[in-house]
Amino acid sequence: MELRHLRYFVAVAETGSLTVAATTRLRTAQPSLSRQIRDLEDEVGVSLFARSARGVALTDAGRAFIDHARLALHQVDAAVEAARRAAQPSRERFALGFLTGQELTWLPKAMRLLHSELSSVDVGISSNYSPDLAEAVARGRLDVAFMRAEPGFDLTYRVVEREALVVLMPSDHHLAAKNTIRPRDLAGESLIAMSGKAKVLRATIDAYLAASGVSMEVAQQVDNPAMVMSLVASTRAVSLIPAYVENLMPWSVVSRKLAAPTPTIDLVVGYSASNKSPLLQAFLRRFDELAPASARTPPCENARPST
Repeated sequence: MELRHLRYFVAVAETGSLTVAATTRLRTAQPSLSRQIRDLEDEVGVSLFARSARGVALTDAGRAFIDHARLALHQVDAAVEAARRAAQPSRERFALGFLTGQELTWLPKAMRLLHSELSSVDVGISSNYSPDLAEAVARGRLDVAFMRAEPGFDLTYRVVEREALVVLMPSDHHLAAKNTIRPRDLAGESLIAMSGKAKVLRATIDAYLAASGVSMEVAQQVDNPAMVMSLVASTRAVSLIPAYVENLMPWSVVSRKLAAPTPTIDLVVGYSASNKSPLLQAFLRRFDELAPASARTPPCENARPST
């Protein structure tokens, strides 16, 4: 079994189509890709895909196999990144990632922790969706990221802040007259909901609404805070969203607090325990300067492979 077999398998599984995987992800001919997948199934000894006129879908064996395939690919990418860093020891590199919008608050604080080392270090900064940050950390492209505690990655998470959720609404919405929104106030309102990219946030919101006994019609599903605000303003729906977006709001939307007990979502620092970068260790040693005492929790590891 070769690495290309695993890459081909994951690409087909994620696209659900041999044709799409061949043309858009792998840049190879479909007959060649089909042959590679058959070779992989022959070596494993079971069928990994069920074929139909609509495309391909993972079998039970395929669903069991994909977790380990992804983890193997993550570990290979991390090994390559470690080797490249070791080959260029003259100037260290430290890569920081941020959930889009959070860099406004946390980048200055993170840089203060590394101030004494910055003169001899290349610092890379990027912002992205939380699952993409988790994958980048797992693959060694990022040293640390401010993100959600994404399930399915072999990473360690430390809580840096517990963010309250707020209700986002058009500036002239009838609920804007209230200082605090109770769950029953949301009944009958249309909801701009989080989509698949924001799984952790979506699960938190769904759990809150279910526990409150509130049913809301989902008008749109998006994963970008800017798009959430745009749709709230244009469709007159509401959204539940972490309070940090208040720093990004245009005049056309306002936020209101939720009545106690207020739902919260953790912002965490995620890193790989296998990353032995001295800069990462220095960053972690000073972590208590970054997180308020109320948010500090012991490190928790999530060792389940990505799904």
